Amino acid sequence: MTWKPGRGLLGPLKPLLGDWRYKGEHNGGPLVCTRRFEPFGKGWVRLDAIWDMPTFSYTETAFFGAGEDGALAFFSFTSDGKRSQGRLADGSDVHAQAVALEAQMPQGLARFIYWPLEDGGPGFRFAVESRTKKGWNRFLLHEYRAA
Repeated sequence: MTWKPGRGLLGPLKPLLGDWRYKGEHNGGPLVCTRRFEPFGKGWVRLDAIWDMPTFSYTETAFFGAGEDGALAFFSFTSDGKRSQGRLADGSDVHAQAVALEAQMPQGLARFIYWPLEDGGPGFRFAVESRTKKGWNRFLLHEYRAA
């Protein structure tokens, strides 16, 4: 897989388009997470993420497109009734080609980062971080491969 962004506002998301799967553990039990990025109408990309664990499933639907200021933004809705929105941010401290998005959450500023695998294979790494006084605190790291 070549991690090559496309043109225009949605161009940074081009490497993420498709169906992806992570298989690992969460709180000592098995976890499977799938992410599907697909075009949605004109000017939007839709993400459907499903977290399957033995005791429950958690889903998220997010839309990426132009925010009120014209910059790339996201609008996320989750099965637990929460929602968030944010915008494109700098993730170059993680990887030169990272696609990073930031959102102000009730607990503080969060950052969601996608970047290519080191082996250049089809897939990406995904991390979630919270902002602290000392910098970014990573509390989730997944490696997704083509589903």
